[in-house]
Amino acid sequence: MPFTLSPRLAGATGRGPRANRIAKSLRATCLAALLAAPFALPAHAAPAAAKAETESYVPDVGQAGKDVIWVPTPQTMVDKMLDMAKVTPKDRLMDLGSGDGRTVITAAKRGLTAKGIEYNPDMVELSKRNAAREGVAKQATFEKADLFETDLSKADVITMFLLPTINEQLRPKILELKPGTRIVSNSFHMGDWEPDATEEVKEDCRTYCTALLWIVPAKVDGTWKIDGQTLQLTQTYQMLTGKLGNADITDARLDGKKITFTANGTRYTGEVNGRSISGTKEGGGKWTAKRA
Repeated sequence: MPFTLSPRLAGATGRGPRANRIAKSLRATCLAALLAAPFALPAHAAPAAAKAETESYVPDVGQAGKDVIWVPTPQTMVDKMLDMAKVTPKDRLMDLGSGDGRTVITAAKRGLTAKGIEYNPDMVELSKRNAAREGVAKQATFEKADLFETDLSKADVITMFLLPTINEQLRPKILELKPGTRIVSNSFHMGDWEPDATEEVKEDCRTYCTALLWIVPAKVDGTWKIDGQTLQLTQTYQMLTGKLGNADITDARLDGKKITFTANGTRYTGEVNGRSISGTKEGGGKWTAKRA
């Protein structure tokens, strides 16, 4: 059975004393469309009158969290974010501010091991019930935790719907993750770290909403020795400038561990492995670089 949580429960959340700031930052038309969506729990999920209050908990759109208010994410956006990250069953996903658990549950239904980090304990319990109802309680787990204090190092994919200011606070921690870790954000940027890809999502929104993807780059800034020459690299996130000998390198960038650049008319492609890089040259031939 497909996962069909109510649009009102389809969410992204986090923490927040400055809860009103998200209302200014979110695209008004996207939010308006979500608020206008009908609310209806499946008949089999309607809480019985005799159930405990915690089991009948229903979150309100716009309710305050620790740093941001809770605003739902359309299922089409959830699917787009996972598609952009090219998730596979081998991946481990972590959703920061997991709300009612929709992203985590959707990932689990694709075969991933997925975990939601959520500060609101009622949301955590709601997510667990949703996962159990959808038959993915073993693959989809949830933890009541502060996202700033959470260990992100085991994740291959991180999803989030947080304010730009919070994304920027998380950015140094994210950049220390293993190269190739994929980060996908609903709507909001990461300061001056330009995304590797963006895609618009119109369905379920009256105007376009944006999914943004970043791939954590390897660290290559500095001096390398390659074929008896010096390769000097200057790194700004995934973008590179520098010289190979006396020649400027061009079209240079990182895609996780993968590095590409052109020097003296030759295209170099390689993979970074700690203090060494190895790869091939356009037209044939191999190359290896070692940190000086």
